[in-house]
Amino acid sequence: MIALIWAIFLATYIYFGLVAVGTSGATAIVLALVSFAGIWLFVRLRGEETPVRRRRP
Repeated sequence: MIALIWAIFLATYIYFGLVAVGTSGATAIVLALVSFAGIWLFVRLRGEETPVRRRRP
């Protein structure tokens, strides 16, 4: 779930950043979607740590 939130937020940021600097809308959406997939995959694989289980005494 966290990976999806990060990917949506950062892809939206990338899209509006590209549009703000004058990139065409089609190019901006393609780059934002590719970024979305890459960010989602990266955060999904590397971003979440498994909690450490403590042994019961």
